[in-house]
Amino acid sequence: MAITPHPAPVPRGPVTAKLNFSHPLPAGITAFNYVDTPPAGEPQRNLTPNPRAVNITDIRGREADFSLDHDAFQILQHIAPSAEESASNFLDDKSIATHYYPEVERLLLDAIPGSTRIHIFDHTIRRAAASAPRKAVQNVHVDQTAYSAAKRVQRHMGDDAAALLQGRYRIVNVWRTLNKNPVESMPLAFASSSTLEDADVVPVEHRYPEGYVGQTAAITYNPNQKWYYLSGMTGDERLLLECYDSEGAKEGSGVAGGRVPHSAFEDPRTRPDAEGRESIEVRALVFGP
Repeated sequence: MAITPHPAPVPRGPVTAKLNFSHPLPAGITAFNYVDTPPAGEPQRNLTPNPRAVNITDIRGREADFSLDHDAFQILQHIAPSAEESASNFLDDKSIATHYYPEVERLLLDAIPGSTRIHIFDHTIRRAAASAPRKAVQNVHVDQTAYSAAKRVQRHMGDDAAALLQGRYRIVNVWRTLNKNPVESMPLAFASSSTLEDADVVPVEHRYPEGYVGQTAAITYNPNQKWYYLSGMTGDERLLLECYDSEGAKEGSGVAGGRVPHSAFEDPRTRPDAEGRESIEVRALVFGP
């Protein structure tokens, strides 16, 4: 009789692990990163890493306690299998746009009350193989800033951009694992936006060869930040990471910032031969109400 092996143990519960923050820069100095080769005499980037041991709380079993408006992250569960899984299994960008993007659009409209319009502008797949072009990012960051969010609206929404910028707009990253088994290695940590202070956020210019300048944010260490992860994430779960919310900039709106710092991290309890984590993140502009 065949013996069915027990599933590999998934690290669960609170953990203390290293997160790579950034040191603040002196007043008047702009943080930058050259996406390609920097000009002669310039460094690739001018931020210095600041690794810190951080207590990270497992929210498994408390998924419903967190929301985009209060924390800038939210967990969705029991999501039906994607048509893309049987199409190209997330191996072909055109197939992903055809099969997965419409599902993400519907998911966001259903999950975010009052949302009326979604525009998906890109996706990133991260693989664990040494040859993979994109791997898990182990630097604490926020994907967008107020500056770059407005530029995204102007860049993607054409003649409607000016009107859309007068209403509520957000950028939401929809994250899911591509592993068939629950995630064991390199889980994603995220901090509640309600615990993030303005002084913790360092805008970083991303300078492209063609002259385009985008912006993300690095994060400096602050012991008041509250960090979380969801142990053993599965393919029927989605993590919504809110990168920007125009309501968060309005005093008295009840929205706690709308920006979620996040980073992959090495869980010290992970087995040496654990399956490498693979994931896809889809970034979308969300408009309304």
